[in-house]
Order: sequence, then C-alpha cells, then structure tokens
Amino acid sequence: MKVHERLLNYVKIDTQSVPGSDKIPSSEKQKELGRFLVEEMKSMGIEDAYMDDNGYVYGTVKGNTDAPVIGFIAHMDTSPDMSGTNVKPKIIYNYDGSDIILNEEKQIVMDTKTFDHLLKYRGQDLIVTDGTTLLGADDKAGIAEILTMAEYFIKNPHIKHGTIKIGFTPDEEVGRGADLFNIKEFGADYAYTVDGGELGELEYENFNAASAKVIINGANIHPGTAKNKMKNSILIGMEFHGMLPVYETPENTEGYEGFSLLTDMSGNIEKTTLKYIIRDHDMDKFKVKKERFKKIAAYLNDKYGQGTVELSLEDSYYNMKEKILPHMYIIDNAIQAMKNIGIEPKVVPIRGGTDGARLSYMGLPCPNLCTGGHNYHGKFEYIPIQSMEKVVELLIEIATVK
Repeated sequence: MKVHERLLNYVKIDTQSVPGSDKIPSSEKQKELGRFLVEEMKSMGIEDAYMDDNGYVYGTVKGNTDAPVIGFIAHMDTSPDMSGTNVKPKIIYNYDGSDIILNEEKQIVMDTKTFDHLLKYRGQDLIVTDGTTLLGADDKAGIAEILTMAEYFIKNPHIKHGTIKIGFTPDEEVGRGADLFNIKEFGADYAYTVDGGELGELEYENFNAASAKVIINGANIHPGTAKNKMKNSILIGMEFHGMLPVYETPENTEGYEGFSLLTDMSGNIEKTTLKYIIRDHDMDKFKVKKERFKKIAAYLNDKYGQGTVELSLEDSYYNMKEKILPHMYIIDNAIQAMKNIGIEPKVVPIRGGTDGARLSYMGLPCPNLCTGGHNYHGKFEYIPIQSMEKVVELLIEIATVK
C-alpha cells in the first residue's frame, strides 16, 4: 500500500484527544485507530503487534543482522484545537502554485501570500482539508510512514537491518503520550519520533514547559455601597496579566525565544481564573519566567490581602537536548541518512514538545524526525505526497545496515 493511501485511511477515524481528562487514553475513540493499526500490522507480518489496555500500540520488525535496536514512534491522537470528525481530505494533483480553494461554499482559501511555503511544492501532489476540520497528518502521517517503512523490510528480507521496534501512543497532543509508554518492553537502544514538520527537519531541542493556574478571589459588594469594600477579581486578574512582559508572547517570539501564553480566562467579580503555559529552551530563563509568576502573586497578595491570589505551577516536560548530547551519533546518523538520499538537513529547535522529550528523560534517547507536513492543528493543514514518500525513504536509510 502507498504511504499516502495509508494516511487517507487513518484520517477517517476521529482520534481527537481531550484536555483535562484523567483517563488514558483521554478519548476511547483513539483505541479504534489502535485496533485498526494492530490488524494492519499483523496482516503485513508483524506477528507480535498488540494494543495494551491504555491504548498504546507496539510491534517488532525482526532484524536479520547484528545492530542496535532502533525504535520509531508516532502518536495516534489529533489536536483538540480543531475538530477531527468527518475529515474529508482532497488531493491537489500537480499543484500549480496558485491559491487553493479548500471550501468554495464557505469561501475558505489557503493563499500563497499567507502560506508562502506552498510555492515550494509546484508540480507536486498535496493532500489538503475541505476547510472544516484539521487533516490529521499530525501525526497520522508519521504512522503511515513508519508502517510503509516496516512493510518494505518485510517484503525485502535480503536488505540488512537490525531489529526495529514500533510504538504508537495516545494523548501526545495533551502532553501525556509518554505517561504509560513501556520503555522496558519496547526494548529499543534509541528511537526517533516521526512527528515533525517540513521535509528535512531534525529536532533534538525543545521547550522546557510548565503550566500555571491563577485563581483570583474577590469580594462582590453591591455597586451602590461598594466604595472601599468591593474587590473585583476580574480587574485584579487583568492587573496580574498586565505585569507580565508584553513582548514575551508567542506572537512576538521565534527561534529560541520563550514566552508565557494566556490560554484561558474566565470568571466574575467574586472569582476569576487564568490559565497559562510557560515555555523556554533555556532552563535558567525558564526558571526566571516561573519565578516572575510567583513574584507577581506575592505582590498582589501584599496589595489586596493574603489569599487574594492562589498560584499553582506545574512542570510539564524539559528540553531533551541534555539527554541527547551524550548520544549525538543518533543525530549524526540521521543527518548522514538525509544527505545520502538528497534531503537537505534542517536542524531546528522545536517550539513545542514531543513524546520524545519525555521519553528521553525516561531513559530512551529520542529526537524528532520530519513527516513532511505543514500548518498542523488547523484547517490549513496539508502534506505533499512526495514529502511523505521521501520520509519513508529516510526511515529505510536510517534503519538499513550498510
């Protein structure tokens, strides 16, 4: 089966994960794709393929020569940011470089002025959405590429390769994909997540990440008699936010620059809640950002009375660079594999996180490889078929023993 045909099959199954759920997987529908993948893996000859009770899928392509055991990992869930229900992908064959009308009825257009990277793909075949859902190439393209690579080795037993371990996780998009990943049973010496973007991207640096929840406790007094008595939690919440640097937001940062992002704000005079994510590649700067939240909370409690501001901070994941540096041969191997097959390597920091970051801290060095896709988590998501085919070639090159 061709790699893009696999992707088209997978996106039919809605696997959107659920933020805040205490279940793993956070949505039972992720297991539907898991069951589908297990059957597909068994049918191609991966006899030990199975899904555990938590929705993690594992399998092995047995090696035919002595070599380190390499793992390839992708995630099954799609982002909560946009619906993954009833995905209707379209293929733009021999793309001509013009704006793409995704949905004529709703007048949804992916234009080349906003998305100028489209112009790189003139003459190629693009899988796009119908403008009403995301596509799900993040990370179902990674799954398709890994299984197409696996099928290649199974059908070509004369090609020398070590044992290959395959793992598909739930709930990566809500930061819990590695929570119950069984590293010991997986049994790889090192691994790659196939969860990146544009062809050639290779990532072993990611954000240090934390979440912050700020609860403001106010006092609701009738406005007619409120002088010197009312404590408006909404206004105090606005004051809290106003004390954060205006230039340290996602829309004002790039590359290695970190940020604090207000993701949610709700409340009334009596009580207001603000939720933030905090990100920085540099651990010292990361700590400074978290300390700033503490200082603002302390200042406002001093100003308005103790208990006005309740702050909770929780670290989510850390920069995998520290765990990859002792194993840089993993990066060198991937770079050389790209060069061998004519891909220009682009070693870039992830402005986000992957399962690989958590897994690296759990003892499995795990940088991130490209899938070939663009504009993840939204209706403008797309992926060139030729990029997917090239990623399959890359995975084969990495796993082949010369």
